[in-house]
Amino acid sequence: MIVEVTRELQTRIIGISGILAANARDIDIAESMSRQHLNVLAEAGLYGAFAPTSIGGLELDLGVVCKIVEQLASACLTTTFVWIQHFRLLAALLDPATPEGFRELLPLAVSGQVKGGVALGGLLPGPPRLKAIETKDGWRLNGDAPWVSGWGIVDVLFVTARHSDDTVVSFVIDAVDQPGIEVTRHRLSAMNASSTVQLAFNECHIPNSRYVGSQPYAPGLKRPEGLRVNGSLALGVARRCCELLGPTSLDDELRQCRDDLDAFETKDVAVSRARAAELAVRASHVLAVSRGSRSAIFGDIAERTTREAALLLVFASRPAIKDALLDLMIEGG
Repeated sequence: MIVEVTRELQTRIIGISGILAANARDIDIAESMSRQHLNVLAEAGLYGAFAPTSIGGLELDLGVVCKIVEQLASACLTTTFVWIQHFRLLAALLDPATPEGFRELLPLAVSGQVKGGVALGGLLPGPPRLKAIETKDGWRLNGDAPWVSGWGIVDVLFVTARHSDDTVVSFVIDAVDQPGIEVTRHRLSAMNASSTVQLAFNECHIPNSRYVGSQPYAPGLKRPEGLRVNGSLALGVARRCCELLGPTSLDDELRQCRDDLDAFETKDVAVSRARAAELAVRASHVLAVSRGSRSAIFGDIAERTTREAALLLVFASRPAIKDALLDLMIEGG
């Protein structure tokens, strides 16, 4: 029965990949992607990827989720990028420590009727970017979240803010214009249709009903599972190049990068992430050379892939990933 379910899901993923790939060029030039592209993923159950089957999820393990992310990123990086932001909300709603009032959102999050994004200003290393002050009737937020994707596309944001030097608090808020929040749109070199913005919070009131919980502020603490999932985006771009190029030695490098990322519990995931990102850039350049002068034309698949690979050098990066990338690209790793 498990084999049959896996085959059925894989058939659906192949179909979705075809749809996303066919629309990827239009999404690349759009100001904002349509929610319909995400609805296709929701209809396949992918918004509940790792939620239990007892509540309507697919209950996929991390390895399967990463393979799906890679396959979909190969088809359309923008759609996949916005979709995986939802995982932070889903994980929070599955946590038994999350207030019961929020856990009522779980069925909607699993089905994709409520789609989530993230504003993680409170988790960024260095001085606090986004601060939270507790008040009698809730919280006040001041500061900014510099990179928030899916504005105008997703329904809610999982927001983190620094409460003190050693504590981070989290909230779920509506992803809409509201008092105390100023929105500034970024124009990205790639994945611009992800509608990525900077949110500036100025005495923004968050009621207690929107409070999710708190955690220690530990800037050096890695979330290897999250880093592994994000690594599948770079693998997806490299995979696209390999499929378009046909058999080359890059195929072996892609398999090795995938194996290294899968071994995140025993290997340095920052180094593995760096190698995957570097491979995506190098593979995109090989693809551009193979396609010749047409790859210099805006909208060509090699031109788009090159921009996307370059953006992934800095997306969801951490100091350790940046250092590993610089070492790899300057010193030869």
